[in-house]
Amino acid sequence: MEQLIKQIEDYKQEINNYVAANADDAETFRIKYLGTKGLVKSVMGEMKNVPADQKKEFGQLLNDFKLFTEAKYEELKETTDNGKANTENTIDISLPADTLPLGSRHPISLVRNRIVSIFQRLGFAVAEGPEIEDDWHNFTALNLPENHPARDMQDTFYINQNPDWLLRTHTSSVQVREMEKGKLPIRIICPGRVYRNETISARAHCFFHQVEGLYIAENVSFADLKQTLYFFVQEMFGESVKVRFRPSYFPFTEPSAEMDISCLICGGKGCNVCKHTGWVEILGCGMVHPNLLENCGIDSNKYTGFAFGMGVERITMLKYQIKDLRLFSENDLRFLKQFTSAV
Repeated sequence: MEQLIKQIEDYKQEINNYVAANADDAETFRIKYLGTKGLVKSVMGEMKNVPADQKKEFGQLLNDFKLFTEAKYEELKETTDNGKANTENTIDISLPADTLPLGSRHPISLVRNRIVSIFQRLGFAVAEGPEIEDDWHNFTALNLPENHPARDMQDTFYINQNPDWLLRTHTSSVQVREMEKGKLPIRIICPGRVYRNETISARAHCFFHQVEGLYIAENVSFADLKQTLYFFVQEMFGESVKVRFRPSYFPFTEPSAEMDISCLICGGKGCNVCKHTGWVEILGCGMVHPNLLENCGIDSNKYTGFAFGMGVERITMLKYQIKDLRLFSENDLRFLKQFTSAV
């Protein structure tokens, strides 16, 4: 018994002095002391030779020895596999980090931000609203009552849960929400994604992005609208671009017009984008219809205003001379990598 206790103390001293330089040394320690044929198993096998009246005391001694050895092994693992003692696997924090590929902004985001920046310089604030709208804000308040034939121009997607809910067809719904607040004058632009039930082609998609503008105050005229849009075109495309206005029809404006610029892709000579006319429509505009003002609780005898709306994809196609609108949503990295973080 005394000889066995002395042997355990010697083993403890040997274990305590054990040094591991790497993970292999730690594994050698485990096999030697904690393996199936290791010293701990061998010592614990001596339990059968201990007198019955000393088994409890000796059992505690053996258990302490086993825990001591296991703790030493855990310490060796910590200082080799994960610790600083393992000089072969230590990470050198002075080395340069792995380089990460740099991305760029999507062309739609670039142009949208540019449009917002131009109108903010004119004092327009940014307003946003929900993409899932109700019939009132998307159609009825905009002088498009139920069964109005002009609704066919903006066929959209409806929500089965409630037939009155739909995916907005324009960000004009945001303008209605702002007008309902009754805080005049109003000078806002409304960027956002909109939806139309259209056949996908090089010139159309079932979703796209818009920026619409609204200015309501006293004595606002069509001349104010034209000068605002002239400024926008010159800032976006340059002073050499030609501009023309054509009479048009929109239920929510009267009078209404469409604004064209000379095609930047063909230089006005004619191509498939401008339908060989040399001109490309970039936006619709007009004076806010009195019915719309009254629907939103605004006195149409005192206040007037103008509104305009443009598709961001159309502006982007002209800005970067892109001939197919579908490229914007295909996530082709070869296409997206061509754009930097500035317009």
